[in-house]
Amino acid sequence: MTVRVYVPRDAAALALGADAVAGLLRQAGDVEVVRTGSRGLFWLEPMVEVATAEGRIAYGPVTVADISGLLAADMLVGGSHPLRLGRPEELPFLAKQTRLTFARCGIVDPLSLDDYRANGELRGIARAREIGPAATIELVTQSGLRGRGGAGFPTGIKWKTAADANGERKFIVCNADEGDSGTFADRMLMEGDPFVLIEGMAIAGFAVGATKGYVYTRSEYPHAIATFNAALDVARRDGLLGAHFDIEQRVGAGAYVCGEETSLLDSLEGKRGQVRAKPPLPAHKGLFGMPTVINNVVSLASVPIILDKGAEFYRVIGTGRSRGTMPIQLAGNIRHGGLFECGFGVTLGELVNDIGGGTLSGRPVRAVQVGGPLGAYFPPALFDTPFDYEAFAARDGLIGHGGIVVFDDTVDLAKQARFAMEFCAEESCGKCTPCRIGSVRGMEVIDRIVAGQRPEANLDLLRDLCHTMKFGSLCALGGFIPYPVMSALEHFPEDFRPAHREAAE
Repeated sequence: MTVRVYVPRDAAALALGADAVAGLLRQAGDVEVVRTGSRGLFWLEPMVEVATAEGRIAYGPVTVADISGLLAADMLVGGSHPLRLGRPEELPFLAKQTRLTFARCGIVDPLSLDDYRANGELRGIARAREIGPAATIELVTQSGLRGRGGAGFPTGIKWKTAADANGERKFIVCNADEGDSGTFADRMLMEGDPFVLIEGMAIAGFAVGATKGYVYTRSEYPHAIATFNAALDVARRDGLLGAHFDIEQRVGAGAYVCGEETSLLDSLEGKRGQVRAKPPLPAHKGLFGMPTVINNVVSLASVPIILDKGAEFYRVIGTGRSRGTMPIQLAGNIRHGGLFECGFGVTLGELVNDIGGGTLSGRPVRAVQVGGPLGAYFPPALFDTPFDYEAFAARDGLIGHGGIVVFDDTVDLAKQARFAMEFCAEESCGKCTPCRIGSVRGMEVIDRIVAGQRPEANLDLLRDLCHTMKFGSLCALGGFIPYPVMSALEHFPEDFRPAHREAAE
């Protein structure tokens, strides 16, 4: 009897030798190898799963050198071996999660619509067509879904604004330009479950009256690009896309600022990516001057389950104004790095220490940066902060796209603050003075501070400069760079003192 073995083809697993592992398993006899996405336990990749009478049994991390021993230990029937992990869903990292958006990642063949349907999907688009556009928008509004790209704007309000706007055509644009440090949720979803994004975009198109969708993907994601294009072909052949709504994928050229929605629109139109002044909002005048909904990957991929299960099902998960689940990405110096999807409200300390297992180096955690290169640095004293939009904002932080980067006690926060300014200078589109010039001046001021040149006067100057950038920049790049700089100054002031730096060195 043919044994079905599941081997991930997620980019993280590929980097760790998954292709070679799959190749050897194909030579192991009567074996069918199914390439899946990743379940998100990156420290166990490649994690190989075998379909047995007791369900799927996982082994990991599996290397080419392990294959012969695993086969000799009867891996193909779930045999005992030091790498045997048991049933994946019983692993603590997975068992503690509330998997909605990522429910199928690592389980299904990402290019099989039959697998997608077998796991209960395409019910969302069917429900939308049954209740109509206005009721669909109302359902999304009532669910409490907010943008998962960082801004946290209510999705239903954005959709209604575009639906009510006048225009010859309307567009749905998916922002897959996932550029924040420590983030990989968009990539994982596009590689592991692309049809959920396609379905979510089709629902959005139906709801607002759009006939065309675009997915703007970062060029650094070749596997996601290839998988999503293949999924689009499958969806067109099946009739899911075509006459009423179609999707085209466009690939960016590596500019971080094109993650900002109006810069992204300029890039889609074939222009240099630069920030547009608002108003007008994209929902009124966006792509090619037409009403446009711009949502990120996770936002759109959350829509099918809301349509299928209902607004109340989604809204009861979470806390405060942050409803539903968030795919939190654990990265940096952390023992158990990967994707952890759960309801809003879990504390930062639980995520880093309990779920992430602390630092990989074994040294004490000194700081975490949440929200990418524009996010604040939080010390362990703030680890009681619940993971939700308002709680982080109250402590001058951002949750952004849900990425957490962990640093141990060897980190130099003055260098990290300087890097924030350097990053801004490198990635600025140049349109506004506070961002373009302020970031360069910021590097210079921090250099003077750490060199001991009039430190108090230059600290005051740095704070004043951050205030100008925060309130004078056109977009979040210049406007949010003060978050990492000011948080480093507030929570780690000793790193900016020359005497302390000399002692540390």
